[in-house]
Order: sequence, then structure tokens, then C-alpha cells
Amino acid sequence: MSDDQIAVANAPAISGLSFRRFRGESDYPHILAVITASAGADKIERTDTVEGIANNYNNHLTNCDPYQDMIFAEIAGAVIGYSRGWWWDEPATGRIYEFVGFLAPTWRRQGIGRVMLWWIENRLRDIAATHPTDQAKFFQASASQFQEGTTLMLERADYQPIRHFYQMVRSSLDDIPDLPLPEGLEVRPALPEHYRPIWASVDDTSQDEWGYTKSTEEDYQAWLTNPLFQPHLWQIAWDLATQRVAGHVLTFIDQAQNEKFNRKRGYTEGIGVDRAWRRRGLARALIARSLQAQKAEGMSESALTPDSENLGATRLYESCGFRVVRRDTIYRKPV
Repeated sequence: MSDDQIAVANAPAISGLSFRRFRGESDYPHILAVITASAGADKIERTDTVEGIANNYNNHLTNCDPYQDMIFAEIAGAVIGYSRGWWWDEPATGRIYEFVGFLAPTWRRQGIGRVMLWWIENRLRDIAATHPTDQAKFFQASASQFQEGTTLMLERADYQPIRHFYQMVRSSLDDIPDLPLPEGLEVRPALPEHYRPIWASVDDTSQDEWGYTKSTEEDYQAWLTNPLFQPHLWQIAWDLATQRVAGHVLTFIDQAQNEKFNRKRGYTEGIGVDRAWRRRGLARALIARSLQAQKAEGMSESALTPDSENLGATRLYESCGFRVVRRDTIYRKPV
């Protein structure tokens, strides 16, 4: 067995099946191929590239050593799947040990995904054993409503659904209402000198959301360099009395995704309103302006992803013409 091979207990008896560790940049095309094959079968819209994967692995992995915290499955030397784990702290809950896994559809339901799950759990359990014992620890994974096999595998491994998120779509950008801002506010273009206060407002208005963790300077810098950072589309309301951000919608358009799926969709995301201005119609007014901005860019539909437990937000978005098209679920179990 070579140095990077992994012996996996109770692996299914499939000819040519083996497991190994991450080999660096030569694995990026293999990762892309598996993600692409999985996305098609699971009805998940992705526009990954080798360059994007390289950027993520080189610059944005947190609490993850891919050479130790990944497992690849191969058939006769060809990559058919992989899993990667990492950890992070959720102040209201404890330490979360999260993982993702992808397996080419041809090789599903043969026990490969199950043993990769066991391996990544054991790896994360070993990491957790080196961490302080004064906080709760949970494994975490996600599955969409179309990933029936993943859902069944997680439930059989004693994972419990703890949160659902919707994808909502407004299928037309016709009949957008013209809604006034509350008195004392104005919308201004987002200029570079505004990015810091806008970011601070995003962090502040997110504190009531499930799973909130305080943002860091690294998060801010990653935000500034995100390909979907499109401030010319943002709708930022300012309080004229305090000169503070009162509310925001951080609109964006994913052109690569639109080209791949042959559509014209914008995203009405990054919605937040300062506590002093809530329940006064500001969110609806900014959403309407966001939809107008998307329409002006040639878009014909819009989407967003709310927490299903936030019934007030879901009803707000329904009143703005959005309808639920998919539900994703987050699963956890104690480490």
C-alpha cells in the first residue's frame, strides 16, 4: 500500500475499489468531475471550475488540512467520490464538525458512501478529542430534498434534521410595485468608502439569524474579493438623522450560472434591516428596488434563500412574489 492509501474498515467488496488521501492540485479536476456529476443527479445548480476550486483550497479553507481531512474513493485508479471535513464554532450551540461528500451516481447505493461517512466521522472525532471538553460538539451535514440517498444514509446514521432552508423564486419581474421608503431615509449608491459600514450592518442585522457567528477581518476581505461582489446593484438605505445604514439588499447576478442554465436570473440576497427601522415597510421597499435593478440589467426572474423557521421572512418574500421551489435540510448528531 502506497503512503497515501487509506485502509477503510468494512468497505464493500467491489472490484478495483480503493481509498486514498488528497494529492494536491492534481486532484482539482477530479473534484470538479465528481461535483459536476453529482450536481446533475441531485438537481443542484452549480457552476464550479478548476480555477474556483483551486482558489477555495488555496485561500479559503478554515480549520481543514485537506491532506489529512479528506478521503477519495477510486475504482481502478479513477476518482469516483470524495469527502472533506472541517470544524468551526457556533457560539449559541458549541463546536460544529461539518463535512461534505460527493459520489458519482453510477456508484451510489453500493455501500461506498456509507464507509466514507464512517471514515470522515472518525477523522473528525479524532480532531474533536484534541479540543477542550467544556463545550457541546456536533457533526453536521446537509442534504436537499432531491438527495434521497444522502438523506436516508444520514438518518440511518442517527442524524436528526435541525433546520430547513428554502429556495424561493419570483418567476417574473413584471408588476414590481413602486414602494416608498419610510420618511427619514434615502437610498444611495454603494461607494468604496461605504463598504465597511455596510459590512458592519450586515453583521449586526444577522445576529438574530440561526447559526450566527461574528464576522472576522478575513471574512470581510473574502467578501470584497468574491466574484459576486456587485455593489452597483445593491440597495442601501441610509438614516438621514444618524448617517448610519438602516437597511440593505446585496443584489447580485451570477452570469456564469445564467449561461449554464440558459436563463436570466438575479438574486435578491443579503437582506437586512436595522432594529430601529423594522416593521415599517423598509424591507419590502428595498426588495422592490432590488427587483427593478435586476430587471434593468435584463433579468427576467429572481431568487433568494430564507430560513424556513423565519416565518415572518418567508411571508414577506411571498408578499413580494417569491414562491418556494426547493427545501434543503441541515442534519446534526452529537460527536
